[in-house]
Parts: sequence; C-alpha cells; structure tokens
Amino acid sequence: MRRGPDDTGGPGPYEGGRGPEARRGDDAGYDRNGAPDAPGLSGGRRGEDDARGPGPRHGGRPPYTAGGNGADSAPGAPGGAPGDGGSGRRGADDTPGSGPRHGGRPPYAAGGNGGGNGADSAPGGPEVVGSGRAAVDPRAVEGARGVLTGGGAPGELAEAVVRLLGEGAGEALRQDPWLVLGVPGVRVEQADGFARAVLGGQAGPGDERRGRALVGFVLEKAAQEGHTALGADAVKAALGRHGVPDPEAAVTAAVEDGGVLLFRDESVELPADEDEETDVPLLLGLDKHALAEESLADGCVRLLRSFEAEAVAVGEEAEQMWERAAAGAPSSSAAQLIRTAAASGLVLHTGGEAARAEPAALVNAARAAGLRAYAAAYTDNGRRRLAEAVGEQAAVTVEGLLTGRGGPGRAPDSSLALDLLAVLDAPLLSAEEAATLVEALPDGVRLVFSGDENALWSAGPGRAFADLLASKACPRVTSRTPDPGPIGELTSYVSVGELPAVEAPDKEVVVVPVRDPDEAVLRTVQLVADSVPRAIGVPADRTQVIAIAHGGPVGTRALNAALKERLNPGPGRFGGFDPGDRVVIVTGPGHALLATVVGAEPTGLRLDSERGPVLVPREDVATAVRHGWALTGHQAAGMRWPAVVVVVPGDAGALLNRAWVYTAFARGERHLSVVQGAEQGLPQAVAEGVARARTTRLGSVLKELAAGG
Repeated sequence: MRRGPDDTGGPGPYEGGRGPEARRGDDAGYDRNGAPDAPGLSGGRRGEDDARGPGPRHGGRPPYTAGGNGADSAPGAPGGAPGDGGSGRRGADDTPGSGPRHGGRPPYAAGGNGGGNGADSAPGGPEVVGSGRAAVDPRAVEGARGVLTGGGAPGELAEAVVRLLGEGAGEALRQDPWLVLGVPGVRVEQADGFARAVLGGQAGPGDERRGRALVGFVLEKAAQEGHTALGADAVKAALGRHGVPDPEAAVTAAVEDGGVLLFRDESVELPADEDEETDVPLLLGLDKHALAEESLADGCVRLLRSFEAEAVAVGEEAEQMWERAAAGAPSSSAAQLIRTAAASGLVLHTGGEAARAEPAALVNAARAAGLRAYAAAYTDNGRRRLAEAVGEQAAVTVEGLLTGRGGPGRAPDSSLALDLLAVLDAPLLSAEEAATLVEALPDGVRLVFSGDENALWSAGPGRAFADLLASKACPRVTSRTPDPGPIGELTSYVSVGELPAVEAPDKEVVVVPVRDPDEAVLRTVQLVADSVPRAIGVPADRTQVIAIAHGGPVGTRALNAALKERLNPGPGRFGGFDPGDRVVIVTGPGHALLATVVGAEPTGLRLDSERGPVLVPREDVATAVRHGWALTGHQAAGMRWPAVVVVVPGDAGALLNRAWVYTAFARGERHLSVVQGAEQGLPQAVAEGVARARTTRLGSVLKELAAGG
C-alpha cells in the first residue's frame, strides 16, 4: 500500500511514498437501518405497522402474504395460546387472505406499501420513489394530534401514531399513552412525561401498561441491533434499568398480550439428567420476527422436499443437459455450482466479488436450456453489474422481483413464474426479506443464495444467510475464485484478520495518513476532486466516499457538506438540494438508491437514478433524500464503484470491525484510498474486531424441522 505525503499543499497523495497498514470500521451502531434522521421519527423501518396472522406451521395463511399490512389493525389482539413456544400470535383485524402460492396479491405487489420499499411507476413518466405508504384518514390523524399535543407531545407524530395504532389511535392513546413508545424515535422519558400529562396521578413506574410497552420497546431496540430475539434475563435487566419494579410481571403481561412470544433457548444444552433441577433458558421475541424466521425455515424445507419429490420424474436427458452445462462452465467452481444446483432445490454459495460470475454462469446455462432462470441482486447498482453477465432480461433486484417491476411476474397461483433463481448479496437479506422471497417461490424451483460471508450482515434484524450456512441444512459450494489485483489481495488478508502492506504498482491502493478530523475532511475532498481524477483517471462522479457513521466531524453529513461545497456549490434551492447534487434515496432499512438531482416540480424532486428517472414526492424529500457523495458502510454494501475513498476516523472505537473494513475496502473496483486517522486502531480492529453476535432463532427452527422429518 502506498502512503502519500502529509503536506496539504503541492503534490497530491499519489505522488509516491511507502505503503503502511490500513484500517477499517463498522457503522452498524450509528445507523443500522441506513435511514436518515428525522425529528421525532427515525423513519424507514419495515413492518412497524404490520399485524401478522398465524404462520404456515400453525395453520392459516402464510405470514408474508397479501392482506397483512394491517395499518388499521388493533394491536395486541390475542391470536393463540401465549407462551407456548411458538403458537401464540399477535392477532390482526385483517381478513385472512391468500398467500403467494395460494392466490391473492403478493406482499410486495406494485401498489402496496411494501413496508416502504415499493415503487409505483406512472406510465410514460418517472418512477415514484418514496415512503410508499398508503394515505391515512385525516380525521384520525387530527384526533391523534389532539391527544398528543394535549399531553405535551409533538403533533407531528400523529400520522405515525395512526399508522401504528389504526383509526382509533386517539382513543387508544388516552387509554394507554405508553403506546407512543411504538413510534420510532420516541424515548422512554418522553413517553413517561406524556403518560403523566394524560393520566395524571394514575401514571407510575409500575403501571402494567408501561411495563408491557417497555418490553416491546426493548425488543425493538434489540432488533435495530440485528437481534430477532433476546434472552428473557436480558429483557428483565433492561426493564429494571428503566425503573420497572416487577420485570417478571411486565414480561408475563407482554406475552399474554400476544405481541411478544416466548421460546426456549435451544442454543443452551440442558442437563442429560432429567431429574436434575435447572432453570430453562428462555428467549423473547416480537411476533413479526418470530414469524419471519419460522416462515423462512418452513420455506427452505419446502423447497428442498418439493424438489426431491419432483426430481424423481427428471429423466436422463435433463441430467445430461446439466452435465454438458457444467462441462462448459468458465471455471471449476462454476461447474461445481451447476452440478450442485442441478441436484438440489436449495444451495448456498460463498465467495467474493469475482465469484459472482459463478451464479451468473448457472443462470446463463439454465436459460440456454430453456428454463425460466433469473439472477437477483440486492441493489440497483448490483443489478446493473449483474446484467453485464446475464443480460438485462435476466437481471433483477430482489425488490423489483417481488414488486413485479422486473423479472417474470406471477403465475396464476401468485407464485413467481420461474424455474431457477440465484440471489446474490444474500447476506444483506434480513430474516423478513428472505422469508418474503422464499414464500413467493413455487414448489420444485431451484434457489441459490450466494454471498460473501466476510461482509457486513443485513441492516434489518436477523442473519439469515449465516444461519443457513451454520445449519448445514442444504448443500454448500465454496468458490475457489480469488478477487484479483491489489484490492483483492488486501481484502483477502482482511478476511483472515491481517492487514499487511500490498504491492500496488499502479496506485491501486493508497493510504493517506491524517492527524485530526479537519485534515481528514480536507484530504477526502482533495482525493475526490483532484488526486483520483488526475492520477487514476476516475472522475469525481465515479468515486464514492465511505464513512463509518452519519454523525461526527468526519461522518457522512460533514463530508457531504464539504464535498458539495467543492463539487457542486449552491444555495439548496429545492429543499436543500441543487441540480447536479449527488444524492441517496433511502426507502427502507438497507435500501439505498443513488441518484443525481435534475430539478423539482410542485409534486416533488426529480432525479436521475441508477434505475432511471424517478420522482420523490414532496412530502418524502426531507426524510428519504440525503446527499450521497459520502455513504456509510451499510449503505454502500452490495454496490461497487471504479474508485472509493474510505475514511477511518480516530474515534471510531467499537464501530470499527473486520466486516466493516472488508466491506468498505471491497467496494473499489480499480482504486482504493484509505484516509487513515486511527493509527494502530485499524490493524487492531481487523485482527480482533469481530462483529457483535446476533441472537436469532432460525438455526434452532431449522433443526426442529429436520428432527421432525
């Protein structure tokens, strides 16, 4: 790796020097959802107003099918025996509908709110990208606003409260003001103050309503850190810190209410002697996350078993076709993947950026044989790169596939009309997203989940890909194709906890040491605007800055302000934006669409994005659009650029870990600059900084299903 000079004038940082170590960090704790900040509302979390019915393992419709957005549902309605380890469910007022394999509208169908990820296109006009939320009754909003302002809370929360509690939100708040804790961004002390204003002397720390709401609040906070469940003792300890006098009673009330489910912690071995008394370790989880993991496990087992049943009828001709495809594969790893996918309904594939060619080869071989085969990336940036390998018609995004914006569309039974699907960037799928996708697939399909196990996990709760790998429930193919060049060599070292200097004769990797945040910002702007275009030949609009967080003196906000001043100065005439500004549209956790501002009109902001012209509605601009010259590591995951500038501050602390460094460094195709302000903290983070473990249940559910035959 090459180090540039320390001076701020004269030659840029590419003018020779030696190559020391580099470092990386993790932005997960700052903004795991990848959503922009908003006053009183963090926004962008999928499923916060969803009420789910019973899952497929417990009768009724599948949990991720039509009819379940439940914005007007009554929260907390009982839906089964609570605390029975999986059958208790939070009820919903929605009428049970048909799942994607049984008729009815699929969960991400165009026109639905899709948890904020959907998009509607006007014929002949730009695609509309925003919150995607359906309109709410203005009378209900005004009713909730009156209760909120009467209790000293901001009236701006009214719409969010109605989406959470339904049309009777105002009366629900009067009866239980702690329900406001379900609105993202509301703190416990704010909810307590609101409750005292509404209830007067009746409000107290031991109020059952308060304890019940706090259980949900604690579990939602855990979900923001990636957990789908939390140990019961950890929940009780958190309740104690919030002043709940009887945490045990609060947990019991929450479980009885139906919105929280109780499970045995299968990861803890119980004594072999059944007569020996011991405490049974328990987990608590919000029903929506429990249903997601159970639905995903059910779907994976269904794909494996239905494929096995249909494979009996496969003739020798089909086997020969797959063998011919494997023999003509571009690499031995691609051949292995083709042979494995030919024989299984679910396959896991791991590898780096270069290994993406292997599922692409599988899709090409399947399409050449006349199968309806598609490759799905997580981001539009990834889809564009994937299209170069499989063609425009075969390349889709996961979101586009489920909304019908791309891909084959739906069969008469509402399942996706395909025979083979390769999903790249699989580690970025939250448990809920993975469940939705698997639930939409027909019996007998071949599904390949492909991804880099060294990269960051999903922005949403769960670790679906890692749990599937650990379960060994299906075949796995590990690519032997290394990522090329100095960047590939460096990320390979990072993946095993090392950070040596690498030879970079064409300045593919450069380290720029900085002493303080001001110099870090200055050097970053210099790199993007001058040094990289001049020395590497990559223009500023093809260079991406990656920061560890949104806030702080070298976070995305500070960097974007400095980059705008240098690259596209202006007064921010359109809601803080000017034509030519580089922006990112955040439509949900982990969903970031890069675009450039074109102009504005009375209905919203017009942008030119990676998926074409888009319009962000006026009411969504403030919460969905941010300047995008600099992104966080989570926002950048699943994308690549010709050149990247990774900024590592000296105060990153625990946010700096190996997965973040690996992900950030690997975003560069031709060039990587590291603005290094962490000194020895970077190699230490690479060596020791393992990402925090996530508590999930998918592995134990898969084990249970396997044991049940």
